[in-house]
Amino acid sequence: MYKNKKIHFEVSERKILLKIFDIFFVFVSLFFVSTFFDFKYFTFSSSNYHWVLVLALYINVFGSVFEMYNLQVASSQFQVVRSIIITTFTTVIIYLLTPIYTPVLPSNRLQIVIFFAAIFFSLLGWRIFYVKFLASHRFVKNAVLVCDKDQLDELVLGLLNADPHYKIIGYVNSDGIEEKASIKSAIISISINNLENYARNNFVSEIVIASQKTDGITINLYNQLINLLENGFIIKEYTQVYEEITQRIPVHYMSRDFYRYFPFSRSNQNQFYLSLVRIFEILFSFIGFIVGLLFIPFISIGNLIGNRGSLFYSQERIGKNGSIFKIYKYRTMVHNAETNGAVFTTVNDSRITPFGKFLRKTRLDEFPQFLNILKGDMGIIGPRPERPVIVSEIAEVMPFYETRHVMKPGLTGWAQVNYSYGDSIEDSLVKLQYDLYYIKHRSIFLDIDIIIKTFSTVLFYRGQ
Repeated sequence: MYKNKKIHFEVSERKILLKIFDIFFVFVSLFFVSTFFDFKYFTFSSSNYHWVLVLALYINVFGSVFEMYNLQVASSQFQVVRSIIITTFTTVIIYLLTPIYTPVLPSNRLQIVIFFAAIFFSLLGWRIFYVKFLASHRFVKNAVLVCDKDQLDELVLGLLNADPHYKIIGYVNSDGIEEKASIKSAIISISINNLENYARNNFVSEIVIASQKTDGITINLYNQLINLLENGFIIKEYTQVYEEITQRIPVHYMSRDFYRYFPFSRSNQNQFYLSLVRIFEILFSFIGFIVGLLFIPFISIGNLIGNRGSLFYSQERIGKNGSIFKIYKYRTMVHNAETNGAVFTTVNDSRITPFGKFLRKTRLDEFPQFLNILKGDMGIIGPRPERPVIVSEIAEVMPFYETRHVMKPGLTGWAQVNYSYGDSIEDSLVKLQYDLYYIKHRSIFLDIDIIIKTFSTVLFYRGQ
């Protein structure tokens, strides 16, 4: 049996590795300074084990908020240093301000400096090592694609853009014509009879089947795949690989019988889960209203100066099961912004006022939507609600678009935190893939991930 000597970590495993070793090196650093220096603020003993647990929790939570576990950020030395600085600062401040679960504030201020330095330099040293020696080498996975030649470029780029460490190094043309591929001339065509030897000699981790024509899988190719499977090679279907790497549903690749690949999450019918979500939505909306009241004086002044028009506006949107409701927002555009009909909002749209740009970037324009959430028209998490005319236009070219109406639209969602503002049909397709992924995998853990990513979006001023 073939054994691949190269170790490869999947995306989820890389994130777990980062979290474990972040905590490990922080605790090693704190143990070192408490043993060899005059540092008494944080010590290790059986009586204060909760100090350790709380610090580990804070590092993981704030690290997630400030994108230390975003693999693109983790692989960039500049970006990860920025995240480490903000994460360390926030962790130390919050840790110092929660004395019930953490040590009493030290009288010697130098202890705080040592505490900060121990956490910061341990994270910095470990993450630089990760960028230099792990991120660019250890995580590369070689794969061979079985597909129709005319689909190769699209299929490969779909994976490469999501995970640069996933390498399609060769392909088997299910059309039966063997020739070199066009993507940077780096992907070679492999003959069916040479597939096993190529896989063994090039440390191939898995074979990905992407042919949509059943007659493309010939008897010879089928036997080769069975032989590879029996010899320990992993064989996967393309939509499965695409979903795992991109965390999107490849609706552009599926045919109209896509429901075979798209079972809805049981959470969508789980009454206990839905009841908990609704309770959370009501509580969160009341808190949002209170916070919103604090901002109203400043927003009113800004609107008076920067917008010079009505503060609020409402608009028809499509909700769950295609029902129409009125959404409430702070106005961010000039008066009569759509005199020529509904159009997509674009980057640097001239219709958006200067103060409106600020409201959109900070997400403050969406505070009135807490009223929609209390009324039950919207949820905290879900696909963004669109206008009926836009939905009709997109549905004409995307047969699956209205599938996103099986649940309530949301204030934030998987598409909003993973993709920038969309101003075209192509962008809507990408966001649809994210929305369908959420509907398929909806769970309390994915909800928590979205909430954390939403905080990152607001804090890093990435609003739409």
